[in-house]
Amino acid sequence: MTSIAGAAAGDAGFAMSNALGGIAAQTTFLAVADLAYRRVNLEHAAASVPNMVQSMTLIALIGVVLAAAAGPDVTGWVVHPATPLLLAVYGYGLLLVRRSSERPMWRPLTTEDTVADEPGDTARPESNRRLWIEFAVLAAAVAGTGWVIAHSGLALADRTGLSGSLVGGLFTSVITSLPELVTVLAAVRIGAVTLAVADIIGGNTFDVLFVAAADLAYRGGSIYHAADRSAIFVTALAVLLTATLAAGLLGRERRHIGFEGVAILVFYGLGVASLVAMD
Repeated sequence: MTSIAGAAAGDAGFAMSNALGGIAAQTTFLAVADLAYRRVNLEHAAASVPNMVQSMTLIALIGVVLAAAAGPDVTGWVVHPATPLLLAVYGYGLLLVRRSSERPMWRPLTTEDTVADEPGDTARPESNRRLWIEFAVLAAAVAGTGWVIAHSGLALADRTGLSGSLVGGLFTSVITSLPELVTVLAAVRIGAVTLAVADIIGGNTFDVLFVAAADLAYRGGSIYHAADRSAIFVTALAVLLTATLAAGLLGRERRHIGFEGVAILVFYGLGVASLVAMD
């Protein structure tokens, strides 16, 4: 909602940086969770083929965004062709994730440190109606909060002279991602490490669709070409961090925090410093 509100207000850099900056921040949260999980490397314990497939889907989606920004500035009904392509890639990616879960062609090696997620207590299941009502109420609250954060961020950029890309990529993206940090740390605390990783990767994959939604809301043409250099930098940072995480899921180091955790923290820190220097 924050990116959509920013695009509707005419700030393409803010909209894109918020969406992709959220992906960068949330991926970094996994490195933080890795520090909190003291038993073994988080990516080793959370061995999951669907998580790996989802990571590849996320890289492909961000690749579409980068290709659109570098390609021809063409639109149809004020929408860039990359926008429907993002939806198609996302849908096909979900299909691949489902297939890899139901009929995996290969499986990660199970070790003594691999943690399998156990089903929760279903002794007192809630009704579907109640769950849908709770979901609708919470979704409305999140949407309203996102709208407020977007306009607060735009006002901050206007009054301080900071670029919308910096505010979106560094401030509002982190603020809107904080619930994911709480979720991941809670999941790690109860030992649901595969859920923790899946929550971040799945959420990040969905977040790319906010770029597509922002393109629909942006009335100045292609949002991919209206975004400035800082927004493109944030996009590249997001794919770098995602690729590093995917490498960690494949490598599965046993030590407490592996190369991917250290690399993600370093890359994100350098990315933040570079973004500030570019403003």
